[in-house]
Amino acid sequence: MGSPVLLAVDDDAPVLAAVERDLRDRYAEHYQVLTASSGNQALDLLHRLRLREDPVALLLVDQRMPGMSGIELLTASRRLYPEARRVLLTAYADTEAAIRAINDADVHHYLLKPWDPPEDRLYPVLDDLLETWRRPAPAANLRLIGDRWSPATHDVRQFLARNLVPYRWLDVEADAQARELLEIAGVDAGELPVVVLEDGEVLARPDLHGVAQRIGLHVRAEREAYDLVIAGAGPAGLAAAVYGASEGLATLLLECSAPGGQAGTTSRIENYLGFPVGLSGADLTLRAREQATRFGAEMLVPSEAVGLARADPYTIVRIADGGEVSASALVITSGVTYRTLDVPGAAALTGMGVYYGAGRAEAVDHSGGRVFVVGGGNSAGQAAMFLSAFAASVTLLIRGEDLASTMSRYLVDRIEASDTITVGNRTEVAGVLGERRLEGLRLRTGAEEREVPADAVFVFIGQAPRTSWLDGVVRRDERGFVLTGADLGQPPEGWPLPVPPLPLETSVPRVFAAGDVRRGSVKRIASAVGEGAMAVSFVHERLAGR
Repeated sequence: MGSPVLLAVDDDAPVLAAVERDLRDRYAEHYQVLTASSGNQALDLLHRLRLREDPVALLLVDQRMPGMSGIELLTASRRLYPEARRVLLTAYADTEAAIRAINDADVHHYLLKPWDPPEDRLYPVLDDLLETWRRPAPAANLRLIGDRWSPATHDVRQFLARNLVPYRWLDVEADAQARELLEIAGVDAGELPVVVLEDGEVLARPDLHGVAQRIGLHVRAEREAYDLVIAGAGPAGLAAAVYGASEGLATLLLECSAPGGQAGTTSRIENYLGFPVGLSGADLTLRAREQATRFGAEMLVPSEAVGLARADPYTIVRIADGGEVSASALVITSGVTYRTLDVPGAAALTGMGVYYGAGRAEAVDHSGGRVFVVGGGNSAGQAAMFLSAFAASVTLLIRGEDLASTMSRYLVDRIEASDTITVGNRTEVAGVLGERRLEGLRLRTGAEEREVPADAVFVFIGQAPRTSWLDGVVRRDERGFVLTGADLGQPPEGWPLPVPPLPLETSVPRVFAAGDVRRGSVKRIASAVGEGAMAVSFVHERLAGR
């Protein structure tokens, strides 16, 4: 296996020579720089690289080429190198083609000719794309042995994937090596899942806290008291951590599962300001996590806040492992969770074909399958688009007449243009069928019920706030969302300060809420990020005695 490849493709010889020169000047030490003068030549080269198992990190492709356009080449390249970063090189007159490339070829960026000087207009873009392409080298040769249809195995796979931990997956039913390793380790198949570390240590049926500790994630706080504690590492929590730590506050971020929250599971965010070609939730999470830790924020994963107590003016946060930390200020960003599918059979098959959220592992497991997505919001639409790249068919089930009233227009347009996705209007799931795994669904349309075969169902049917841990301390509304600012009343009942609560402040002074967990919040990633940053500004105000 050779060094990762950067492939430039252009039929204009002088332009191709200039691209090759600039790429070699910057990247030749760590990458192979290859070129092709046509789409067909490039595709042939990609096939040969794939046979040699050489990694391809990035394709920089001109749009206007005879025989095969840049969009056609980038689309074809996805089958061979789905993880490669795809960049379209266009003239100013080709911006419409660039937009088509975003929608049709899933390009990650487009560059306009000319790109001089490369230090300003080429390298920053490519540096960023290559940074997100690279994944941290495994600290250990981590192998996960399990049963594909086991909920416990699914939980470990999801935890590793969401935390961007590289591992090798071995299905005990399909992989002879998995069974051989179990025999060598002396582990019975009833003790799955099994994690095998590089030093040969075997973790049988481990809890997630134990897995995290062994693979190097931080699971215990380094100190007993912090200026700022943030409960939840979704977009709001990550933003609060970045701003709090960068402004000198001793900052602790607690996350029960994986950074990014629901946004971290989103396959593609296309309406986030400053990213015209969109970015994945994993990429956004990775960038934000690195920012926060670079500024000195301490992050514990998995570490769930399970209760609060007051030691005025401090707040004591109780953690699931039995520990606790003291906070001069607390920001609640624990977010929301998707409501479960309350129909016969659904609970028993969770993780065995019934999923809440759509990750890459689940998508790959159901390649070529019949997949259903339940829900009419943006999360459901994004999941349907993502799954359509893997499944033979995706059926989006909605209770309403159409998608227009609940989903962003850009997603509706893409779903309508898809050959793989169909929409079932006025349809809901009445039952889930199967024994060891999902085999079918009972669907209800009006008074009519029918059974259909199904390999997987992904559920996005409303949200419930993660706030039960605030019982008896922080006021919430009848649905469980945290009340802040003016929503507490004027004057708030029991408010102890002579000044009213700040806009994101809860019923407890120095305790704030931001993002989806807050009543009245706008359910958008950008607004959550903004609220997380605003909360830190209000923290400073309270800590200064104002």
